[in-house]
Amino acid sequence: MSSIWLIICSIAAFAVAYRYYGAFIAAKVLALDPAKMTPAYKLRDGVDYQPTNKWVLFGHHFAAISGAGPLIGPVLAAQWGFLPGYSWIIVGACLGGAVHDITILLLSVRHDGKSFPDIVKSMLGRRAWLAASIATFFSLIAVLASTSVVVVNALALSSWSVFVIFITIIAALITGLWMYRIRPGKIFEASLIGIIIVLAGVFIGNPFSNSPYGHLFMFSKHTMSIILPSYILIASILPVWVLMCPRDYLSSYMKIGVVIVLAVGILLANPHLNMPALSPFLHNGPIISGGVWPFMFITIMCGAVSGWHALVSTGTTPKMLMNEKHALPIGFGAMLTEGFVAVMALIAACVLQPGDYFAINMPQDTDKQKAAYVSFVNDSSAGTQMNLNPVDLKTLEDETEEKLAGRTGGGVTLAVGMAKLFTHLPGMKKLGSYWYHFIIMFEALFIMTLLETGTRVGRYILQDVIIKESRVKTNHYDWRLNIMTSFAVCFCWGYLLYTGTLNSLWTLFGISNQLFAATVLAVGTCWILQNSAKRKYALITALPCLFLTVTATTAGVISIGRWGKAFAGIPSSDITGIIMQIILIGMAFLLIISSLYMVYMSFMRPLKGDYADNVR
Repeated sequence: MSSIWLIICSIAAFAVAYRYYGAFIAAKVLALDPAKMTPAYKLRDGVDYQPTNKWVLFGHHFAAISGAGPLIGPVLAAQWGFLPGYSWIIVGACLGGAVHDITILLLSVRHDGKSFPDIVKSMLGRRAWLAASIATFFSLIAVLASTSVVVVNALALSSWSVFVIFITIIAALITGLWMYRIRPGKIFEASLIGIIIVLAGVFIGNPFSNSPYGHLFMFSKHTMSIILPSYILIASILPVWVLMCPRDYLSSYMKIGVVIVLAVGILLANPHLNMPALSPFLHNGPIISGGVWPFMFITIMCGAVSGWHALVSTGTTPKMLMNEKHALPIGFGAMLTEGFVAVMALIAACVLQPGDYFAINMPQDTDKQKAAYVSFVNDSSAGTQMNLNPVDLKTLEDETEEKLAGRTGGGVTLAVGMAKLFTHLPGMKKLGSYWYHFIIMFEALFIMTLLETGTRVGRYILQDVIIKESRVKTNHYDWRLNIMTSFAVCFCWGYLLYTGTLNSLWTLFGISNQLFAATVLAVGTCWILQNSAKRKYALITALPCLFLTVTATTAGVISIGRWGKAFAGIPSSDITGIIMQIILIGMAFLLIISSLYMVYMSFMRPLKGDYADNVR
């Protein structure tokens, strides 16, 4: 099947959803009011609350919500074929994800930019606040740990890739200084400088990595697992204008530009999808364990529906929104844009030969794993429907100048697939290695944006708990509290990164993320129900909430049983393995209980009060 049809259908669906469904929700359900003063002006402090240009904020928000999800989730979900993932992206983004994002963004704006747990406390009380805090924090840690695995696997033992990332940090710092201090308001100038530096880093990276100094940027997976959280700790403490906003701004439009170029490349090359519509592994995937339902729906999160977006929409974005009307393009529009990115990622994975796709995504770094892969390839039930032997793997390794087999995580697969498509453009045939490393760079940029934003949001949550539930007299602006809480968040997800695996962490990420999305939609439903004139619109949020609750809870119960069996087989001498299984089971259990309680509270006990004014 030609991949062009997937592009055409997705563009049409997203355009109709934005023009009609989004406009309807903004005008009739949420009643966006440009006359209302937003928290960015009301609580302006120059650190977190800062009025920000609509398109700069769109760039930050889009980069923060998208992260690794729309890039990696569809790639991993390709193991079930292209049709399940494609269908879920379109339906989920239009009817669930975009509704989720714009609703919770405006809810936070109407509550002075408060975090999700604080909003819950004001609406549903202290018990619900405690449940929301547990769900939010554990979801956050799962998100950060699982997405950081992708960065580590992509950058480990690749001097060229690490060097490029280092240059992008320099570019973001210069862009921020130019935009906010040297030439305030000169966004075009700052953008041009930043883009030139980034592109220069990509081209300089190859000769540098082959120079006598190339080893300075060559790190193992374990070393990268320490460097990454250490860097994020520093970046998350700095004011938003120094690094986060300029880097998000640069990377977001770079990402949109790359996706547009990819779409053009697909139109020119007209590649066929080598992955079948439905693979032989619908009942149990070899990369992400489990059947297409419920595990495909928790593998693709960002790009369809994602609770992570609520952490951004009640974290940094509402504190920088200049006008409520901007919630439509930033909340609803950014989600649909992310859905299109997810479609592009799915296509890039599915144009690879199935054998090459599975060879890249299945671990092969030990004899036992190699034997398991050979057994998998020779499985008669799979081989009768799909050739699982590598076809172009050696050629792809030569073109990218990297070893690709066993590079799990989805990030490398995406970069290989996109580089393969880009080389079909005129004059690009011999630039496969540059395209590959450029794509690795922009993947890593977005994931690091997610990591920094998530660490900031985690800091907000811990600060709220410390300030409100302890006798310590301090405030959110205490630099010592900022450092302490940022370190606590980085340590939590950094430990999981250092000890976990992609399969277990991504599954935990999916369960926590979709359960959290269900709780956010439930609170949004409660908010709508509090206004008698708006109650007829409650199904807009209630239906996706119920679907996600059932799906994610089922996946959680199955996973807890699987991890319990694995725990029973771990030798007593493997302390790290035992601790990891306990963490997985404990987090999944607490997330299920807290999320179900939140959904129950939101549907059954909406508070009586004056909050109905917020949706008028």
